[in-house]
Amino acid sequence: MSITAKERRLHRTRNKLKAVSDRLRLSVFRSSKHIYAQVIDDTKGITLAAVSSESLNAKGTKTELSVLVGKAIASAAIAKGVKTVVFDRGSYQYHGRVKALADAAREGGLDF
Repeated sequence: MSITAKERRLHRTRNKLKAVSDRLRLSVFRSSKHIYAQVIDDTKGITLAAVSSESLNAKGTKTELSVLVGKAIASAAIAKGVKTVVFDRGSYQYHGRVKALADAAREGGLDF
């Protein structure tokens, strides 16, 4: 059974994240219509904050919605006392909507 490029990217990013296990993880999931972001504490196995473009009920392009989600997840994380996270892009390339979300989260006050 061969491993696809998407699976290789996923394993590569997850292995890099294991090296910085003391920080919380900002995980991104991207579907064809929406984008989702979560701040996860892997040591306790809980999600501290979660925001999606679906829950915001905003209008705009997918990239504009990604920016809104990035700002919203940053404010939700800071409200919970989280300032430093490690960015988990999963198997997605750091480009387009994923990059827009990350840049907006940085502008919102998260450090990664």
